[in-house]
Amino acid sequence: MRLRIAHSTSYRYEPPASGVIQILRMTPGSHDGQYVAEWQIDISTDSRLDVHEDAFGNVTHVLTHGAIADLTINVEGLIETHDTGGVLRGSDERFPPSLFLRSTPLTDVNMLMGNFARELRSEANDDVLGFLHALMTQINEHMTFDEDPTNSGTSAIEAFGLKRGVCQDYAHIFIACARHGGVPARFVSGHFLRSDGMVNQQAGHAWAEAFVPDLGWVGFDPANSICTTDAHARVAIGLDYLGAAPVRGTRYGGGTETLTVAVKVDQAGGRPGQSQSQSQ
Repeated sequence: MRLRIAHSTSYRYEPPASGVIQILRMTPGSHDGQYVAEWQIDISTDSRLDVHEDAFGNVTHVLTHGAIADLTINVEGLIETHDTGGVLRGSDERFPPSLFLRSTPLTDVNMLMGNFARELRSEANDDVLGFLHALMTQINEHMTFDEDPTNSGTSAIEAFGLKRGVCQDYAHIFIACARHGGVPARFVSGHFLRSDGMVNQQAGHAWAEAFVPDLGWVGFDPANSICTTDAHARVAIGLDYLGAAPVRGTRYGGGTETLTVAVKVDQAGGRPGQSQSQSQ
């Protein structure tokens, strides 16, 4: 599948900020099942943009600018994807899977979540893949997709208690419970082609990858209750959202900060006939 993706992030500072530093993880990489045919990044101002790779191999751009009132970051490109049944191969793995057993404040569990994960793990016996599929399904049934009650700093514990959230929250809960069950798991940020024809979206997408013996890393999208397909375009990974956020940084001075995000994901050359649900 050929996915045409455009992602715009705009900031407005009133009064102007005296300086900004932003770390951008908005550039995807190629691996088996995903080939980046075209990609470009444009900044609305004459900012300094330094390219690096972070510890996990994500392509990062560090943006720095002095006094500024408005800033818009646009990325656009074409990605060719192939369905691999959710199995990730050909990626640059810099750490052993066990690193992704490490908990973070966004992926801690409480007693309720621990019992939830432990029961599913017990029912699956030694079937790690079966446990992960059951976990994905149960999280999808437990949660209601809702953009209002959570934000980028909402933890898995908070979202699980609310029983509501967005794709980021579903991913954090999955990761937290998988790790509690002894399975390495990590956060993935990217984009998702919806099957209902909704091209314009309010944000990018998020899901999780878990390490399965004899298979390797497998993508699980609990917000849609499916393993990843050729409708998913993978951009960055991290222990949680903070390590894979498309834009993360700080500003100096200034007053009110207004953030606007617009994402467009479409199939180049036509629409697919897919059956997955519509959560973003």
